[in-house]
Amino acid sequence: MKERVMWGAIAAAIFLAFLIVGGLPFQLFVGILAMIGVSELLKMKGLEVFSFESVFAMLAVFVLTVPIDQYLTFLPIDASFAGYGLFVFFLLAGTVFNSTAYSFEEAVFPIATSFYVGIGFQNLVNARISGIDKVLLALFIVWATDTGAYLIGCQFGKRKLLPKVSPNKTIEGSLGGITCAVFVSLIFMLFDKSVYAPHSFLGMLLFVVLFSVVAQFGDLVESAIKRHFGVKDSGKIIPGHGGILDRFDSMIFVFPIMHLFGLF
Repeated sequence: MKERVMWGAIAAAIFLAFLIVGGLPFQLFVGILAMIGVSELLKMKGLEVFSFESVFAMLAVFVLTVPIDQYLTFLPIDASFAGYGLFVFFLLAGTVFNSTAYSFEEAVFPIATSFYVGIGFQNLVNARISGIDKVLLALFIVWATDTGAYLIGCQFGKRKLLPKVSPNKTIEGSLGGITCAVFVSLIFMLFDKSVYAPHSFLGMLLFVVLFSVVAQFGDLVESAIKRHFGVKDSGKIIPGHGGILDRFDSMIFVFPIMHLFGLF
């Protein structure tokens, strides 16, 4: 527990430092995190980090995450998606040049992996461009959901939520996580009324319930992936916490949904 708390604090301090700085340093930092997240999934699959598909998948997620049109102004505003598509074509081209050893099904995994990770981290970058308060709101929702679910689940949890996916999660814990997320978000929004624009205060609280549910679903998706590949953690980059995906699995789902509802 001591190691977990210490390294958790260090990781949080590093992330928050880049978050406060914003701009290109934050975007490059998030792009690197996305690449590490993709590499973790590829390793679960048994692929080498420097293999053909792994390199292109990591480059694809980096291009998708970082808004390259902001720095290469001759490119169109959707340059990140276009660049990502180009790397997808490179991955698919492998089925032409080595069709006997590299099938379409094998090409789909790195493509799906880069999109799954990339779309979440891309929206994290977009949220920071919109304002640091948007990112903080999402972080508070995710952290409050995790904390509330753990504390309430340990104290009152009896009915299993999805035992085949995550045997320790309970329905009571899930509801506790939602309640905690609403309470923390309510306090945050009382201090920063602009964070829920263009929605009303009460409307935003309803969205928080949805975001909390989505955060838990993102965590369950990652649990299902790890259970499928028979691993406990996605990686070992943060001692006591696991990998990048272990820390960002919920946020990968939350940020795109926040964007869908016009919060940034």
